[in-house]
Amino acid sequence: MTKPWGPRIAIQGHNGARDRGLTMRTRETACWILLLAASIAVAQSSKGQQDSPQGMVAVTPDHVRWFPAGSSLPPGAQVAVLSGDPSRPGADYAIGIKFPDGYEIPPHKLTADVSIVVVKGSLVLGIGEQFDRSQGREFPAGSFITLPKGTPHSEWAKGETILYSYGVAPVETIYVNAAEDPRQKSGTK
Repeated sequence: MTKPWGPRIAIQGHNGARDRGLTMRTRETACWILLLAASIAVAQSSKGQQDSPQGMVAVTPDHVRWFPAGSSLPPGAQVAVLSGDPSRPGADYAIGIKFPDGYEIPPHKLTADVSIVVVKGSLVLGIGEQFDRSQGREFPAGSFITLPKGTPHSEWAKGETILYSYGVAPVETIYVNAAEDPRQKSGTK
């Protein structure tokens, strides 16, 4: 008896003589074609997954590659690209950001919406154009934040803090007080 779903091939008897019109040779050829198609699909999905919008990206903490952050952040921060391309306009991206204990970012705005997950430590976020520790809200590991573009804010870390941030590129940092912009201090703007 065949089921109403799936292929309607039923083996008749024990002698294996025929399956509803399919010979053993035809079944063998069909199996080889399916095996070849599956092999090609696996090979293509395993290369360049990060570049494919349908590819899966999976990174364990021990495989995150950290680099010194660019000049738009004060010295001491590290970044890692987890997926996508944060430099390509219109591209989705996910990055890791690591701050040492006590790290501070003066009041600034971002040019695009960003979403943030606190992975380790605590991020303290102060909303407004002044750096005011008494007005900061602490977000411990496991917290999620969506920060709309143009929102003036400052940040500081309690303990070594790791954030995963994602959004659509590009995202630029604009400091409320240009004199606090690390690019002004380093001469790279």
